[in-house]
Amino acid sequence: MPLVKLSQELSRWRISGRIRATVADQLESNAYRPRLSPMLTSSVRFPQTVLILLLLPLAHAWEGNSTAQPEGERAAPARFEKAIAGLKESEQAMYLFERIERVEEKKSATDASQPDVKVARLFPAGTGVAHIPLGPDGVPTNATAYKGDLEKLLSSLTWAAINGKPQREAYEKVTKKQKERAELIDQTKGAFIFTFVGEETRGDRSLSKFRMEPNPNYKPTTRSASLFTKVKGFVWLDDASGQMARVEGDVTDDISFGVFLGKIYKGSHFMQERYEFAPGIWLPSFSQYDFDARKLFSQISVHQRTFASQYRRVGPPSEAIPIVRAELEKLGASAPSGSNP
Repeated sequence: MPLVKLSQELSRWRISGRIRATVADQLESNAYRPRLSPMLTSSVRFPQTVLILLLLPLAHAWEGNSTAQPEGERAAPARFEKAIAGLKESEQAMYLFERIERVEEKKSATDASQPDVKVARLFPAGTGVAHIPLGPDGVPTNATAYKGDLEKLLSSLTWAAINGKPQREAYEKVTKKQKERAELIDQTKGAFIFTFVGEETRGDRSLSKFRMEPNPNYKPTTRSASLFTKVKGFVWLDDASGQMARVEGDVTDDISFGVFLGKIYKGSHFMQERYEFAPGIWLPSFSQYDFDARKLFSQISVHQRTFASQYRRVGPPSEAIPIVRAELEKLGASAPSGSNP
């Protein structure tokens, strides 16, 4: 869920320019700037941004311990305390955990051809996420190129671990955007009404299902927040942990951004499955986006499925550097000198 830089991006509709909001504008040195994670590039960040924006109101609707309630009863705010804490923690964890992502994309929902598949290793790099291409089976297709990508990643991590002025400025930008996102979250209070639907099971775990509908009394104060008034769906909470296990929703009416900037069309759909990958840490395992939209005078169609697996905590740059150096040594590559922070 990811993950960040939401309010400015959606309100300004800067889909193709989002690289500026990630590693490319934050690693302000001659150090290597790794290719960005799919979730931070234009083809993915648009639906990812929409999904996270849709999740923001949950942060203010979910406050409390999980208790059983009759079907059709409106959910009290006290129902979701652990869920909101988990969402916030998982967003931070995406900058501490590496993972493997398999992205399958089609040109349209009815396209019968095989999807375009891209597999990559996503590795946190301080102020961004490095994207290292892998083969369809999740292993490198070219050993030399893979070593090169790891060496470049190490250089990027080394730069991010230094306490210098460029680094401080880069992290300040991240902090500023996180603050802007927090302010957007504050504007989403009361945006949705949650109604208990019933109990379901997923594997050996019990889930509580809630209907999510726009609150008719909610008045959006920003262009981005107007999205909440035209979305409905369902949310599933894991009963044992109180964490969000699944969310699914649909756009119920066209959503315009500015007069000519763009529009998300009615019928667009999203869903996400989340599992516990580390004690108390619930992260996305599967996401699906089916969006039809317009950016300026161009039509955009995003039909994408993302599978995330092999999560492993690598920590901030100071902790990740020895992990990458050790991997390079095993591959027979000499780590760049001066790579200790």
